[in-house]
Amino acid sequence: MTTPDRIRLTGVTARGHHGVLAHERRDGQRFVVDATLELDTRAAARTDDLSATVDYAQAARRIVDRIAGDPVDLIERLAGLIAADLLALPRVDAVEVVVHKPEAPIEVPFADVSVTIRRERAAESGAGGGSR
Repeated sequence: MTTPDRIRLTGVTARGHHGVLAHERRDGQRFVVDATLELDTRAAARTDDLSATVDYAQAARRIVDRIAGDPVDLIERLAGLIAADLLALPRVDAVEVVVHKPEAPIEVPFADVSVTIRRERAAESGAGGGSR
């Protein structure tokens, strides 16, 4: 088995209203997402054709739309929804999604809080990861 190729989007940023606390829902805050998409890019490398790979601009737009979309309580849930959105893209076999919440309401000094998940297409079919 060959190691999958990866396309990585780092630092995709948008404002969202996710969180458990009322002021998080009301005021919103910045969320940052890193996503790694696993797919076979050999055809794209051979043909130099965008249709033979994933359009990472479209992937980034899906991430931003999800962050700015309907609020959820937990970044774990947000990560799962983003993963499902990205797995719906053609050719994507698996994803790793990191959701950073650098402005989380934590009462001690901290640099970042994040959650990292990995999902595969086969594991998501019919599962409740949520899709748009």
